[in-house]
Amino acid sequence: MKIGLLARIEAQPEYAEQVAALLGDALELARQEEHTVTWFAFREDATTFGVFDTFRDEEGRTGHLQGRIAAALTEAAGTMLRSAPDIRPVDLLAVKLP
Repeated sequence: MKIGLLARIEAQPEYAEQVAALLGDALELARQEEHTVTWFAFREDATTFGVFDTFRDEEGRTGHLQGRIAAALTEAAGTMLRSAPDIRPVDLLAVKLP
């Protein structure tokens, strides 16, 4: 687990709770992804959300970007989001897990 993704998601105010529910429901999809090691969805404020996830290898990261969670966010972007999610690849420098 040396690579990850950090996504920032800005909801339209009237859709904020629907975006929160979408991210909560996405947990089960993340659990089904063999190469996704960790997956976190979070809320920064009333309309700003994020996802941080990690992968064993580039194949896993690429697969995730082509998977069902990314498709759901892309679909939501047209109506529920202010703009397309800002998704950035990251390299992990240090990790502490239980």
